[in-house]
Amino acid sequence: MLRNEIHATLWQKGMVIIMKHIVILCDGMSDLPCDELKGKTPMEVANKPNMDTLAKTSLVGLAKTVPEHLPPGSDVANLSVLGYDPSEYYSGRSPLEAASMGIEMGAGDVALRCNLVKLSQAERFEDAVMLSYCADDIHTPQAAEIVLQADKEFGSEGLRFYPGISYRHCVIWKGGSLNLDLIPPHDITGKRIGDYIKENDANRELFAIMEKSYRSFQGKQANCLWFWGEGTKANLPSFKEKFGLNASMVSAVDLLKGIGKIAEMDVLHVEGATGYIDTNFAGKADAAIQSLKNGMDLAYIHVEAPDECGHRGEVANKVKSIELIDEIVLGKVLEAFKCGELGTRLKILISPDHPTPLVLKTHTREPVPFLIYDSSEAKTGVEVFDEKNSAGTGVYVAKGYELMEWFVDA
Repeated sequence: MLRNEIHATLWQKGMVIIMKHIVILCDGMSDLPCDELKGKTPMEVANKPNMDTLAKTSLVGLAKTVPEHLPPGSDVANLSVLGYDPSEYYSGRSPLEAASMGIEMGAGDVALRCNLVKLSQAERFEDAVMLSYCADDIHTPQAAEIVLQADKEFGSEGLRFYPGISYRHCVIWKGGSLNLDLIPPHDITGKRIGDYIKENDANRELFAIMEKSYRSFQGKQANCLWFWGEGTKANLPSFKEKFGLNASMVSAVDLLKGIGKIAEMDVLHVEGATGYIDTNFAGKADAAIQSLKNGMDLAYIHVEAPDECGHRGEVANKVKSIELIDEIVLGKVLEAFKCGELGTRLKILISPDHPTPLVLKTHTREPVPFLIYDSSEAKTGVEVFDEKNSAGTGVYVAKGYELMEWFVDA
């Protein structure tokens, strides 16, 4: 029986059901066993009593969020979790971020992510090593100065630079090329960049700007521009149109804010949301809860911290980030429901978007564990919510974009 049929039946019996949905998207949370954790994963060793308690009575399984023919990025994977088939709707990462920044793209425009990175000193550009894909967590005001300098030095009528947040920025290339064979900088931390630069007629101008920035920005915290994530203007049907629910988006990063904006979700701003382990976990939970109290049917809370820790190989911090999500974000949600602030029926979906294994420091496309908790219907779940137990249930969503349908209609 689908959600609307259940409500109709209960309405006829004189019962009013107020249903609320919360997605807690723990970016990059799933992992591989690692030596530092004695052959276990961060999900296995993290102290997460709230998740594990829910898992005992939840539907638990694995979902394939990244199709084999697409890159295992947060763009593709979050589109899947939100219920959009990335094979149909994915047009590149940066256009989603551009939408969040309020940048209007034309039909022939190509958007690119522009990271501010830190490279080692080298006589030849190609011999430099990627020391930090985030320029050692550069602060937004300092980053903006560098991006504005880049626009002045390298920009043109057809190529414009737009400041974003921290190390994440945007370039709009009018009449630009696609299929540029550019690699995300977080994929090559500690590696010689020349081994990953594949110059061709389409990307030659971009690599020339990257090298010029390396010469120009010496002595700065961010000493190079790095382009990747190209794409054309994105179009998504509204979330309300697809699922019949009014939804809000809570995230620190432009990627998720952009998806939310294009999908006509209510995109919420949270002071102190950084995208790292120092983010405002409590503020994110409070914003989502308030949006539900104000009439939203679903809140999507995206927490970037586990992914960032995975990219940096920070074992202890990745474990801690999971514990903080469990204690603060999920803890606040459960307390609000207990106090009667979130209606009479609550459903919670908890899942990563993709794995970010500590040993690899980048994304992979393996299926991710998920749990769907329903306050009104107990399932036979698992004792501990982790990769191994989730795989052991035999529940498998082969098309990750169908997970949202499972969640809202089950």
